[in-house]
Amino acid sequence: MGRVSDHIDAATRAWIERQHLFFVATAPAAGGHVNLSPKGLDSFRVLDPTSVAYLDLTGSGAETIAHLRENGRITVMFSAFEGPPRIVRLFGQGSVHEPGSDGFDRLVTSFPAFRAVRSVISIEVSRVQDSCGYAVPEMQYVGDRSRLIEWADNRTEADIEAYWAEKNARSIDGLPALGD
Repeated sequence: MGRVSDHIDAATRAWIERQHLFFVATAPAAGGHVNLSPKGLDSFRVLDPTSVAYLDLTGSGAETIAHLRENGRITVMFSAFEGPPRIVRLFGQGSVHEPGSDGFDRLVTSFPAFRAVRSVISIEVSRVQDSCGYAVPEMQYVGDRSRLIEWADNRTEADIEAYWAEKNARSIDGLPALGD
């Protein structure tokens, strides 16, 4: 029913790479709001058995960035909505790599080019937990939504940076996020 490992094995990696959706959970160190964000598009990569990364695309908040800068704790969850039931959680320590940093420049080449990428989040995985997912509904993947890409394509770089300054500078709990 459930397995625990300290690394991502080849079969788990192949399964993760077939998923269209993943969830990211973080929280501030003391109190505050727990954040849980769905992520999609072609934005997740397994780099090696203990390292993963994903593109952090522009959003209405920057909780993950703020929480990682404060304490680094992160959990990524994948759930099978098609095929046999399965849930995989990756627990670890995350780092934020903003555009122009060495980490960003090194990692971003693993992904397709998207406008309005705020950062690349890398995670050193310390625990991989597999569970059944028997109660997760079975659903059919229809396709990726294009609204974020369209939003970014209709704005200048200055517009996007202004949006980040207004909406992504601090978390909802007041922790510094982008630009601090």
